[in-house]
Amino acid sequence: MAGILRGTRTRLQIPSTASTLVELRTLRGYTTNGSSSSSGPATSRSITALYGVLGLILVGSASVRVGWELRKSNESSSALSDRGFEKFGTPADFNKAIAQLRKELPLDAVSTDSDVLESHGFSANSYHPGMAHSVVVFPNETSDVVAIMKIATAYRMPVVAYSGGTSLEGHFSGIDGGCICVDMSEMNRILEVHGISWEELNATLKERGIPLFFPLDPGPGATIGGMIGTGCSGTNAVKYGTAKSHWFINITVVLPNGEVIKTRSRAKKSSAGFDLTKLFIGAEGTLGIVTEATLRLTPVVPTSVAVAAFPDVRQAANAVQEIVSSTAGDSLQCIELVDDHFMRATNKFGQSQRKYLEKDSLFFKLQGSPSSIKENAKIIQGIVKRNGGLSFELAKSEKEAIDLWKDRKNALWTSLALVPNSRGWSTDVCVPMSRLPDLVYGTKRDLEKLGIVSTIVGHAGDGNFHALLLFTDDKELPAVREAVHRIVERALDMEGTCTGEHGVGIGKKEYLYQELGEGTVDLMKQIKRTIDPLGIMNPGKLYPDKETKHKAPHVTL
Repeated sequence: MAGILRGTRTRLQIPSTASTLVELRTLRGYTTNGSSSSSGPATSRSITALYGVLGLILVGSASVRVGWELRKSNESSSALSDRGFEKFGTPADFNKAIAQLRKELPLDAVSTDSDVLESHGFSANSYHPGMAHSVVVFPNETSDVVAIMKIATAYRMPVVAYSGGTSLEGHFSGIDGGCICVDMSEMNRILEVHGISWEELNATLKERGIPLFFPLDPGPGATIGGMIGTGCSGTNAVKYGTAKSHWFINITVVLPNGEVIKTRSRAKKSSAGFDLTKLFIGAEGTLGIVTEATLRLTPVVPTSVAVAAFPDVRQAANAVQEIVSSTAGDSLQCIELVDDHFMRATNKFGQSQRKYLEKDSLFFKLQGSPSSIKENAKIIQGIVKRNGGLSFELAKSEKEAIDLWKDRKNALWTSLALVPNSRGWSTDVCVPMSRLPDLVYGTKRDLEKLGIVSTIVGHAGDGNFHALLLFTDDKELPAVREAVHRIVERALDMEGTCTGEHGVGIGKKEYLYQELGEGTVDLMKQIKRTIDPLGIMNPGKLYPDKETKHKAPHVTL
């Protein structure tokens, strides 16, 4: 499917085929999203729809809310030894840059209001250092971003792109010494079906009667540009993969020097040179700002939801491995593992339509016709029973399926119900599927020893593991921080990764040498220095300062 928006009119070419391509481009800026493939007849119909502003933020790729507080003195603008290539301007240079921004952009597109600077530099979702920006700008189109980057380069002023503000690893906090925050929320009109958050995109497609959706499924509030910046995924990854799969066909990027590039054509496949699209996916705003993108969408398929309870996580994980390799495996859109604490929190939260067994459980989302869903559910139920399952229930109606899945998706607010007036530090890692039970067991025992209440949610189909560590007082933060480090170290020891989908930001960069190796990290830094020789794009994020390995204090298990 291809769509193009001119002004406020959007023209969509919709083939009657399972293979779909959508070009998302913002009238005033950008965004991106993509979807899947298959085959079908080539007949098509055309729809012209009038779209107004569809809201939320799009965002520059490379980053989506990124930022960090650099240390002062010898560790500030020139930063740590191996980041010495960063050559930032003086306070006088930055004042000149802000004055130039006011000349180049509309008056209401440049803000130095203290509340605006503060709200863009700090996040209630992150416990990493935050800092206010020097100025926040609101571009309306790609040419505005070009002007901003040329001014930033001329005055050597760091740039942090801001999207939905939902990242968890300190991606969009300000820079010590000053920086420009580029808020992409004004670039939110659809050009070719364009420029909005993934939730709005899918809602708009549904409203227009277009039987397609964008299958990446991160947390609520995530924007399409931010999804590019962090290389997100979500609950649908077991079926549809991640942002680094094939959902983003191409992107248009404004480089640090103001040059605009497009990574490739709209062709479904290409062997013409490097895949530069993927270079910017997961770059966290350190290489440039994305202003346009071409995405794939996939056909909407009927779904239902089932839930099963188990005596322990190992039996649940064994069932997952058997289910995935069974004839019912292809019907699975999601397989979510939640621990007994999460199920207790769900009951305590009081928003669910049912009372669950407070045991380690699996939530399934099955695709297909009503008859095929029932058939595959029977196969899954048999496997659950063989692996010691205590219960299995398939939704009896669409409403019941929605309610069941809502209980899983309410993970944050549900978990906070476990400890009154608590806050939560959310972290994620990913390990080979066969090691997920060991990771969950080890983490639960570890947290119990440390006296930290938590809930655990895992994308069991791909080994991605999330923990929400609860606390009520900042005095508890050092222990929580050490527990997070311990989870990461355990995952790396299991040949896993420090982050499956949240991104690196500030919080995980110290682990990259350990996970990727010195040669790989140094190559990443060489690419960064080549594209951003002044080091102005989101400094202090993603790239580790030097090779270190964090060791948490020993806890006897």
